[in-house]
Amino acid sequence: MTEPNLPSPQAGSKGRRRRAGVIGAAVGVAAAGVAAGVATQRLVTRRARRSETDLASEPFGRLPFDESLTVRSDDGIDLYVEIIEPSSPLEAGTTPVEAEAAPRPTVVFVHGFCLDMGTFHFQRRDLAQAGQHRLVLYDQPGHGRSSKLKIGEYTLDMLGRALGNVIDATVPTGPIVLVGHSMGGMTIMALAEAHPELFGPRVVGVVFISTSAGNLEQINLGLPAVLGRFSRQLVPLISTTGRAGAGVIDAARRASSDLAWLLTRRYGFGSARADPALVSYVERMNGRTSTDVVARYIRALNAHARYPALEALREIDVLAICGDRDQLTPLSHSEEICRMLPKASLVVVPEAGHVALMEYPDIVTDAIAEFLDELMP
Repeated sequence: MTEPNLPSPQAGSKGRRRRAGVIGAAVGVAAAGVAAGVATQRLVTRRARRSETDLASEPFGRLPFDESLTVRSDDGIDLYVEIIEPSSPLEAGTTPVEAEAAPRPTVVFVHGFCLDMGTFHFQRRDLAQAGQHRLVLYDQPGHGRSSKLKIGEYTLDMLGRALGNVIDATVPTGPIVLVGHSMGGMTIMALAEAHPELFGPRVVGVVFISTSAGNLEQINLGLPAVLGRFSRQLVPLISTTGRAGAGVIDAARRASSDLAWLLTRRYGFGSARADPALVSYVERMNGRTSTDVVARYIRALNAHARYPALEALREIDVLAICGDRDQLTPLSHSEEICRMLPKASLVVVPEAGHVALMEYPDIVTDAIAEFLDELMP
């Protein structure tokens, strides 16, 4: 009896490599097309990166903290956390008993996709200097100094559980204000969907910065259309080539640093006048998030739909902040959140893009500080 002509394991491996090579080449061609479209700007980009800037000496990623710890999430991920304790004395005329009866809320910051806790650099710096609130920051799963999920894809439900784990470990009692940027805002919505009982008794206020409650698949995460089509290929590409294939793509990302810098400025900021040191810092955060992690998040972000979860926030104070040039989560998404929440207010940051909190930090920090003051009885 003739044996069937089955492909060998080696042949299958070669097929996967060829497929990865074809997709990788297509991504390369797409990137080359974008590069060609901005070729006249690249010399300017290089000069800008080398130029003196107001923020050249800013200690990005090196702010002090009082305590750091690792919190193990329900999904087995080690979450890196930093805590800054309040330092200001009691307000004039306030007794210790009164202060204990009406404590200031702890502020928990939740960052966005392909970033880390450093996104809140300016808010952390200035609120810590004011010394009136306890601040908690952490790196989301697969980002910054937190560990990665060993197998499978990331989900927003998972991120909501991780946020709950951080709260349990760092703020066991007392009021809380949650501040979420981009995917961080979606994480807060996922927590509200799973635990609506927390919002009101514990979570007394929420700040949404440049975020959305759904329909993200319609805006392609801000990528140019030619690259957006290939972003959908990342999940099957990584699943067939594994981490080795992701490593090849990561190497290509590093090799195209000028293009990455330019795309960061173009799609993360509202103006080409953004400080080069600031653009470089955001680019470094993006670059530290591996392609393996990026691929395993894409489906969760495209499928994000949390409008019903906003019901849990109807009775608490909510502040939405968004730049009017945000291409990743456009202003209309923040306006829709405010439309659904009767106690929500909106701050629009003129000429700001997706990282408005870094591009125009004074406007964003002042809005948050005022929001925190209004929560005090």
